[in-house]
Amino acid sequence: MYTAEQLTRRNASRWTRVQIMLAPIQFLAFLISFALVVRYLLTGEGYLIATISVWIKIGLIWALTITGMLWEKDVYGQYFLAREFFWEDMGNLIALLTHNAYFVAQWLGWSRQDVMLVMVVAYSTYLFNAGQFIVKGIQSARYRKAMQA
Repeated sequence: MYTAEQLTRRNASRWTRVQIMLAPIQFLAFLISFALVVRYLLTGEGYLIATISVWIKIGLIWALTITGMLWEKDVYGQYFLAREFFWEDMGNLIALLTHNAYFVAQWLGWSRQDVMLVMVVAYSTYLFNAGQFIVKGIQSARYRKAMQA
């Protein structure tokens, strides 16, 4: 998982702490936004609040992506697609692209319903990617624990 040197850099990186703080905030924003988007799709009510929640979620995925790239540079020496995080980065790229498809759909003049359906797809990719990071985090914790033993 980590070489001893990478683990030292991981523990020293300020971006590790930023990621640890931002990830649960993003997950909470996802839960709230998903509920608001589904509410709008089911009832036709609450478009403005659903839209605001989508903007917040998109802002957070960008914040986590950028700080994650800085973290990856600190730990692995490159900003994106380090061998050790290749699949997580690919999942993040897909999630980021699908989240930003929201703006494309808006620009193309899609209906409100279709724009919110785009976000349902985007949120599905986010869930998959979040799952990747949770698995990687569990593996990392086990690895660090084994190294201490």
